[in-house]
Amino acid sequence: MEEAGAKRACEPAGNACGAEGKGTIERLSILYRGPLASCDYDCPYCPFAKRRDTPAQLRADREALDRFAGWVGEQDFEISVLFTPWGEALVRSWYRRALAALSHLPHVRRVAVQTNLSCRLDWVGDARLDTLALWATYHPGQVRYERFLARCRELVRRGVRFSVGIVGLPEHLEHARRLRADLPGHVYLWVNAAEGRLYTDDEAAPWLEIDPLFGYSRTPHASLGLPCRTGDDVISVSGDGTVRRCHFIPEVIGNLYDGSYRRGLRPRPCPAPSCDCHIGYVHLEPLGLYDVFAGGVLERIPAGFRAGGTGQVSTLGR
Repeated sequence: MEEAGAKRACEPAGNACGAEGKGTIERLSILYRGPLASCDYDCPYCPFAKRRDTPAQLRADREALDRFAGWVGEQDFEISVLFTPWGEALVRSWYRRALAALSHLPHVRRVAVQTNLSCRLDWVGDARLDTLALWATYHPGQVRYERFLARCRELVRRGVRFSVGIVGLPEHLEHARRLRADLPGHVYLWVNAAEGRLYTDDEAAPWLEIDPLFGYSRTPHASLGLPCRTGDDVISVSGDGTVRRCHFIPEVIGNLYDGSYRRGLRPRPCPAPSCDCHIGYVHLEPLGLYDVFAGGVLERIPAGFRAGGTGQVSTLGR
C-alpha cells in the first residue's frame, strides 16, 4: 500500500521535462476514448443513450483499440490507462480482451474502465487482478437492483478492484442508500452531482452521508491558472491517436503514434475557467486528491477503501 503523498507508479509525480517537452518519460496515465458511442442503456441524463453504432463504426472502434493496445505494449515506461467511452465498452468483446491483455503487461501499472456492469463478468478471470480495476455506475430504471447488486457481489467474490457510483438526482437517493447498505464496507460508493444542478446544504447533506467526498462533485472547481497534472504526466487520447491534455480542453498537443505528443508534455496551468468532472479535477494539484485517492486515482477508489481497509476517507469533501 502506497503512503499518501509518496511518489507512486500509478499516479505520476512528474517526469523530466522542460519548455520543449519531455526528454525521458518515466510514467504516463492515459484517458483513452475511441469512437465507440453506442450504449445498451437509455438514461435520460445521458446524450448517448440508446445510440447505435453501424458495423463500420464498430469495426473502426475495434481497429483503433487494437492499435492503441499495440502501442501500449511497445513502450518502455510505466503506463496506466482509464477507458472512458461515450458508450458501454464491456459489451464489446474487443474491450474485454484488451483489458485482460493489457493487465498482464509488466509496465502497465493499472488498466481500468468506466462501465454499467451490464455484461457477464467471467472475462475477468483472464486478467491480472492487481492491475485491473472497474469504475462502475448504477443507473436506476435501467437495470433491476438485484441484478446490479449481484454483479457487484461477483466482483467482490472474484477479488476485482472496483468503485460504484450513482448520479445525485432526488429520485436516486433511496436507491443509493439501499446500495450503500448492501455493499461491503470496503467498496466505495461515489455520488456525482447531476449536470447543471445546484445543491443547497440541506439537499447535499444526505448525499454526503452516503459519499463523504460528494463535496468535490457538488460544485465546479475554479481552475483557471491552477497547476494541473494533465498535459504533463496525464493525457487524453482519442481513437486516431490525437493527444490532448484532457477530455475537456480541445487544444491538440500532438499525436500518440508519430511521437509528436512528447514535445507537448510539460507542466502547465489549466486554461479553463472551471472544471466540474471528476476525471478532470482529480488532477488539479491544489485539491490534493492524489493523496485522497492514493493508489486508486484512475478507478476512483479512495485510500481507505480497499479490501481489509477501514472504509474511511482521509480527507472530506468541501
